[in-house]
Amino acid sequence: MSTLDEEDRREYYRIEDRIALEIQPLTGPAATAEEVLQDASPLFNLLSELHLSEFESQHLLRQISERDRNTAAYLKVLNKRIDLLSQVVALTVLGQIGEPQPVILSEGGIDFQHPTPLAPGSHLSIKLVLMPQALGLLMRARVTHCDATDGGFDVGTQFQHLSDAQRQLLARYILQRQAQERRLAREHTESGN
Repeated sequence: MSTLDEEDRREYYRIEDRIALEIQPLTGPAATAEEVLQDASPLFNLLSELHLSEFESQHLLRQISERDRNTAAYLKVLNKRIDLLSQVVALTVLGQIGEPQPVILSEGGIDFQHPTPLAPGSHLSIKLVLMPQALGLLMRARVTHCDATDGGFDVGTQFQHLSDAQRQLLARYILQRQAQERRLAREHTESGN
């Protein structure tokens, strides 16, 4: 019999991916607070802010593009340069967080392997660095399950109190990865014929 949490999570498309991940328990008032988390690392915060500001300015770029194509083209070039700089920052942050690990990711939550058990219902701070987009997200999550496996624990979580920008950035990343998987599968099928 499935729980309501499992049914809610099934409404989201899930992808298997390899991402850099840092997990910290949240306790006391921080566990149930609803405000967006801030990280102690200035580089990680910079990475997050770069993507959030880019997301928030997309509608402005579309409006400029409708009125002045040359200015819009120049702004797109500047945006590309900023994206390249954010990739450099992301590589530095990856060195602080650690090597990417396999996960199952959706807009609703993330499943990952953890060396120690995490109590279902407990609250976590989850720091993600998604490559190659160099997207850094710091989100709240609640543990939905924790099952023993060979050499660790399979932990499932549900994201909590995401901002609209975080949710949309995560959705865009998942859609891009899904499109990439489809393209690779199509190329593999075509090369096999």
